[in-house]
Amino acid sequence: MNRDAFQNLLALGVRKGASDIHFEAGYPPVYRIHGELLSARLDRLTAEDTRALAAMVLGIPGEPGTPFDLPHEVDRSFSVDGLSRFRVNVFRQRGSPGLVMRVIPFEVRDFQQLNLPPVVQAIAQARQGLVLVTGATGTGKSSTIAAMLQQINAADRVHIVTIEDPIEFIFGEGKSVVIQREVGADTEDFQSAIRAALRQDPDVIMVGELRDRETAEICLKAAETGHLVVTSIHTPDAVRSVGRLVGMFPADEQASVRGRLADNLRAIVSQRLLPRQDGAGLVPAVEVLLPTLSIQEAIRDPSRTGQMRKLIEQGRAHGMQSFDQHLGELLRAQLISPEVAKAHASSPEDFERTAILGVEGQG
Repeated sequence: MNRDAFQNLLALGVRKGASDIHFEAGYPPVYRIHGELLSARLDRLTAEDTRALAAMVLGIPGEPGTPFDLPHEVDRSFSVDGLSRFRVNVFRQRGSPGLVMRVIPFEVRDFQQLNLPPVVQAIAQARQGLVLVTGATGTGKSSTIAAMLQQINAADRVHIVTIEDPIEFIFGEGKSVVIQREVGADTEDFQSAIRAALRQDPDVIMVGELRDRETAEICLKAAETGHLVVTSIHTPDAVRSVGRLVGMFPADEQASVRGRLADNLRAIVSQRLLPRQDGAGLVPAVEVLLPTLSIQEAIRDPSRTGQMRKLIEQGRAHGMQSFDQHLGELLRAQLISPEVAKAHASSPEDFERTAILGVEGQG
């Protein structure tokens, strides 16, 4: 497969609104469109095809069919002028390369274009502390973080340092100075880059993913010393995000970490992407936790973890909302169907009683 054919396949995905494009030997190109996998009506790819695609993405010189050593897996960014950027994972499967390419638009979409609730835009006005954006893979975490950074870049004269694996959105000219560093290409790892960032006069530090104890410790330290730290974590909701972060630390440190997190957390934004009722794409359901005094106490005291969801539901006046509350809003706006709403509710039975059947609940 040559470069023109490859770019035509990518262009097809971008034109159809695909979020991800799969190239694996034994299958035709596969596109994830509005959450569903759809195969192109093309021939199945051969191992030679996927080897050629991997070589193009990785920038390996040579004629088509030239053998090369492929790592077991590697992340890369890839760009096609005038089309889009892509976050690429290249891997080996059954002895041949495979690629999954996430479509990253050149343009950073704003909060309105992403259909995010207004409270998320307000969260982006914080200038110190820790902001966690959470959700499963493919729920729009990177787009939400990019919208936050774009707002900061447009509004304030600050120094923004991003540490990503790989770089996704490219931030254009604004009032801020933006440094974007890619793990592997510009720095050895997240930990080294975050430590270095603290010596680069930052105001805002974005860490692509919170993966381990060491990264979490440095992020907390940066938040404690007056920086705004924005990062993502793969957790399904706000309450479990607190448990996941605390659980990265040894048991004898967790009480201290809970206190530090309670003092420095600015928000947790958790996302799920749902199919729209009109079939015109996806819409985010968003849960928001903010550090009220009650929430801070619940973070500090593990015996009160079970109360946090109710505290979120009761905190609407402060800007908080649970998934089920936002699902109810999306349902009333006829953006999602009752079946989709119930399937993605945190408590399907309670949701059906309150939002669908119209029985008032607490909160």
